[in-house]
Amino acid sequence: MQTETNDFSRGSIARNILNLALPMTAAQLINVLYSIVDRIYIGRLPHTSAEALTGIGLTLPVITIITAFANLFGMGGAPLCSIARGEHNEEKAEKVMGNSFILLLISGGVLMILCLIFKRPLLYLFGASDVSWPYADQYITIYLLGTFFVMISLGMNNFINAQGFGKTGMLTVLLGAVLNIVLDPVLIFGFDMGVRGAAVATIISQGASAFWVLKFLTGRKALLHLNLKGMRLEWKRVKEIVLLGTSGFVMSVTNGLVQIASNAMLSRYGGDLYVGIMTVINSVREIITMPVTGLTSGAQPVISYNYGAGCFQRVKASIRFMTAGCIIFTAVMWAVLFFEPRFFLHLFTSRTEMIENGVPAMRVYFCGIFMMALQFAGQSTFVALNRPKQAVFFSLLRKVIIVVPLTILLPMAGNLGTDGVFMAEPVSNVIGGAACFVTMFITVWPALKETSGQIHEKKTSA
Repeated sequence: MQTETNDFSRGSIARNILNLALPMTAAQLINVLYSIVDRIYIGRLPHTSAEALTGIGLTLPVITIITAFANLFGMGGAPLCSIARGEHNEEKAEKVMGNSFILLLISGGVLMILCLIFKRPLLYLFGASDVSWPYADQYITIYLLGTFFVMISLGMNNFINAQGFGKTGMLTVLLGAVLNIVLDPVLIFGFDMGVRGAAVATIISQGASAFWVLKFLTGRKALLHLNLKGMRLEWKRVKEIVLLGTSGFVMSVTNGLVQIASNAMLSRYGGDLYVGIMTVINSVREIITMPVTGLTSGAQPVISYNYGAGCFQRVKASIRFMTAGCIIFTAVMWAVLFFEPRFFLHLFTSRTEMIENGVPAMRVYFCGIFMMALQFAGQSTFVALNRPKQAVFFSLLRKVIIVVPLTILLPMAGNLGTDGVFMAEPVSNVIGGAACFVTMFITVWPALKETSGQIHEKKTSA
């Protein structure tokens, strides 16, 4: 019965996507609470809130790199798993999942050791000062000890969603988020642990989520099971996973590069105050991009499954629905952020100077954010259809080729200073988003022609 329920070649396209996208969107938003709640509480520490908030912001590139490796193997394996499921090749799907799991464990161990060894030079490279370094060190040292939990909970949850269990995937992060919200004030203020308390709360929460994921994937309810046979590394599987996951990896790593460049330039032209403002802006960006990520993540299994089943008209319908939803949501959020930036700033700080300087910065940074939706839609389509080269190229184009150079050059052009740093994002959204979506439309759309899969589709929908 479960196989029939999760057969994406049947029923309404919109319903299939939303059944996954809504809980996945909720899960994405809840997942953001891990870091957002930490920053909200840290921003209210007496006497040292600004310094502590800046310190936490400096650790974001390290956390982003860890997330990148979780995406490399999790998001690289999940679409392949969905395609194999659409082909009704469960053995292949389980091998993909098992290989992804082992790769997550290996990379997690290597990352934890390397980042603990090189944390001081890394954090100073990212813009730390002698004032902010102690807070950054306290947080990241404890966070790194929970790297395995992060890799498993983030990486393997993709395989729960790939099987069509969106609500279960949501519960994975809901469990951790609720624990984090409860533990944060207790450890930060109750036990007077400060920044260390926020980090401890995070790794305990991630540990609970990781346990939940493993329990489900090895239990009876799963359609595909995590087992020892599937964990035997096969070069062919590893290569496929890495190639397809490189897109998500590059997106995360380049986000880290952008954060590094932004913090360095803001520290130079505006000091710790503007590094703190960028920390708040990054937090707001995480909140508003999560529904977009949830929608594209919900559409990916549907697109991949129908592609594997040869139902190409359903693939087209899925892409259209995903793109329209992303554009509408980001256009609405652009209006909200333009007229009410203070509301979002007040969530993280009560410091007048940070709010007054943050309002114009936020309006510049989020200008034309709806163009970012085109990047998400185009890139998600490339990943879902197992087109890693295009997906990787457009990840590199927007962040490495456009954003990072502009972040460095614009502050020097016409004495723009900190405004130049914030302007780099909207420029990249327009150029990168348009290029990615237009290329997807030109290259993918003509290839999705009528096949024998449509005959199956018409019969099953009749």
